Amino acid sequence: MTTNNNIPSASYGILQQNLCESTLDEVAEQIRSLGYAILDSGYTAPELQSISEKFERTRERYIEIYGEAKLKNLNEFHTIRSPLTHGGDAFLRLALNENLLSLLKKLIQGEFILNQQNGVINPPQETYNQGAWHRDLPYQHFVSTKPIAINALFCVDDFTFENGATFVLPASHKSEAFPSENYVKKNALQVEAKAGSFIVLDCMIFHAGGFNKTDLERRAVNHLYNIPYFKQQINIPMNMDNVKLSDEAKNILGFTYAEPTSISGYFSKRTSKEY
Repeated sequence: MTTNNNIPSASYGILQQNLCESTLDEVAEQIRSLGYAILDSGYTAPELQSISEKFERTRERYIEIYGEAKLKNLNEFHTIRSPLTHGGDAFLRLALNENLLSLLKKLIQGEFILNQQNGVINPPQETYNQGAWHRDLPYQHFVSTKPIAINALFCVDDFTFENGATFVLPASHKSEAFPSENYVKKNALQVEAKAGSFIVLDCMIFHAGGFNKTDLERRAVNHLYNIPYFKQQINIPMNMDNVKLSDEAKNILGFTYAEPTSISGYFSKRTSKEY
């Protein structure tokens, strides 16, 4: 068995090779090949602390509005739906993170929109709704030659083996069926990542949250971006003010891709070259 120090550098018979000129290129290459990678968000320690505090304040208001009993009854208690529409600018800035958008432009050919943003809490010493194998385009069994949807899980806290860091099945975005039980046991990997990192996945890779064995919650903000042929989980444009948004932000948040409500509306979009 070779070790990292003994990986051969010489080669022969190779006619094609990927070229990576930046860290983003390397991250994109790994996602295309294995279906997952870690991306640094670029935030400073004070910015990360601010995001953590705003996460908690948003969560408290969310529970006050919808009620703990109702959320638990719906199995939604450990999720904060669409925080960028009610949690302040911090969540909007997360969805428009410069490093992340630069990576997405390398992975998704053409335009893409934000399908959803959700706060996710992995509770200590108990199961939760993300702790089962799934794709982020669930119930789908197809593969594509290029990514059509990308998941970006922002780590509010460190993701560790002990607190339930995400499990992935490398390269499973290239196979239609979920693999056999023994294959999963032999090939599943757990991805550790520091707070402030994005765990970026091809949405067709099978993944699952791990069991949190610690006494503390592990928090994250999940994002799903896709080509603009899928409807958003919650209609973002209808739930936020677009006055201060750039044209690029409006496109990414779906303002440009709202479904026309009439034939006249469709023709209007065609005339303005927005659709």
